[in-house]
Amino acid sequence: MRNTISRDVFLAFARVHVLHHAAAGPVFGLEMIDELRRHGYAMSPGTLYPILHGLRKAGHLRSKEEVVNGKLRKYYVATAKGRRALAEARKRIRELVHEVLEEEAED
Repeated sequence: MRNTISRDVFLAFARVHVLHHAAAGPVFGLEMIDELRRHGYAMSPGTLYPILHGLRKAGHLRSKEEVVNGKLRKYYVATAKGRRALAEARKRIRELVHEVLEEEAED
């Protein structure tokens, strides 16, 4: 993405999207890369993993490692703090998107 605003918005929405899925159940990095790709976003591990680590460091996610097919996989799940942050983000996103899209329709 060449546009800095678009990139910043995408990365913010990607964080919320990760938190959304982690609130529904355990997620892992490559799964989230595929999920974002399904929505038309190409995200590298070098972009996604710092997001996961940042959300964990902020206390929004917790992680646990499991061996899957002989390989160690780190799963992330939303904490109570992460669920509260997600609820607040949903509220704010809903409000802002409603206003922005309404103004766009009037132009």
